[in-house]
Amino acid sequence: MRKKPEELRSHRWFGRETMRSFNHRSRMAQLGVQESDYRDKPIIAIVNTWSEINPCHLHFRQRAEEVKRGVWQAGGFPVEMPAMSIAEIFQKPSPLMYRNFLAMETEELLRSYPVDGAVLMGGCDKTTPGLAMGAISMDLPFVFMPAGPMLRGNWPSHRDGAPGGNPPRTRAFRECAGRPCGSPWSHRRSNSFSFLSFPLPTVRSDKR
Repeated sequence: MRKKPEELRSHRWFGRETMRSFNHRSRMAQLGVQESDYRDKPIIAIVNTWSEINPCHLHFRQRAEEVKRGVWQAGGFPVEMPAMSIAEIFQKPSPLMYRNFLAMETEELLRSYPVDGAVLMGGCDKTTPGLAMGAISMDLPFVFMPAGPMLRGNWPSHRDGAPGGNPPRTRAFRECAGRPCGSPWSHRRSNSFSFLSFPLPTVRSDKR
């Protein structure tokens, strides 16, 4: 059921006729945003885990702009918010210990800002459950946009991406391809099973 403007969480920031709301609206104007762009509309956070050191998420900078257009078309006001990017292949001593940090960051991002819903952009292993745990704890509506599968690589006669291990050269080729790795590791299980009902049915990050 669609909420009335005064029922939106962001109404507390922008909709009231108080000095505090006036200050919030004036700060939005300072950012170059007109009041008609966001007033009485759901404000949707786009939680983006893009990073130059995370090959799984290299394409998220462009995808975030495309998600923004979708939010505009649906009648909302998009706000991109950066969050910790957990790069499974680089982060030491273990990326697992940073999953809960991401969950806490996501929850507090959504809690502390005038947000009515969220689009979570993730893919690399611990990023997926971290984002969702934070959004679920905050109890806001959200959809999850998976990073999509890594493109399959080839090395002379070998096909990469099949279970059972890959030749070292093939794997090195694959790791340069971008997007989450093609092996049946835990990130594939996270995206496929735990989040079966969270993405929109037609979401495919690797397609425009």
